Amino acid sequence: MDLGVAAFEDDVDDALLGGGAAGARRRVSAPLPVFRAAIPVGMMGHMSWTAPQSVRTNPPTVAGEREMLERWLDHHRQTLLHKCAGLTFEQLTERSAEPSSLTLLGLVRHMSEVERAWFRRRLTGTPLPFLYCDLDTNPDGDFDDVGAADPEADFATFAEEVELADAAAAGRSLEDTFFHPGHAKDISLRWVYVHMIEEYARHNGHADLLRERIDGVTGS
Repeated sequence: MDLGVAAFEDDVDDALLGGGAAGARRRVSAPLPVFRAAIPVGMMGHMSWTAPQSVRTNPPTVAGEREMLERWLDHHRQTLLHKCAGLTFEQLTERSAEPSSLTLLGLVRHMSEVERAWFRRRLTGTPLPFLYCDLDTNPDGDFDDVGAADPEADFATFAEEVELADAAAAGRSLEDTFFHPGHAKDISLRWVYVHMIEEYARHNGHADLLRERIDGVTGS
């Protein structure tokens, strides 16, 4: 089985390598001539919140292997945030490239799951729950449940998972390995870094298309 596209039969984190997303719900609050659709109290803050700006630095062109891997991963993490910067809740949850059900907020939530899965659940063996998914009842919750999500909280979760992922890898050799029971194989930290760069690069391509169709913004 291809480690890059493993499915949820083995484990939800395997599907996080690149499984498809089901339809994301879109919230509608269209104005009427006299009345306005009621907005749940918990959603009021979402109306004015916009995704924060990201600060990206270019990876070095000459560096040791570990620094090169870390810096490229950081660059792709920030690129995903860059593609979301300045957008509202409605824009972040818009299925702008139909028939795909992908949304920008869904990608941020998905990558939070991926960061947690590979660096902490797998590499360190820490028994952590999934953030948005449930293997039995909601395997694509990261993608599907954006309509009722709190975007500010989800972006904070992403930042936290990135920080904790870096802490989990700190001090470990690229040669360190862990056993993946679903594939009955050892996987090295080096493989995790390379895979994470590949995972972000693929989803950042999705983010490029989603953002362009939302407001016409293009660029790296």
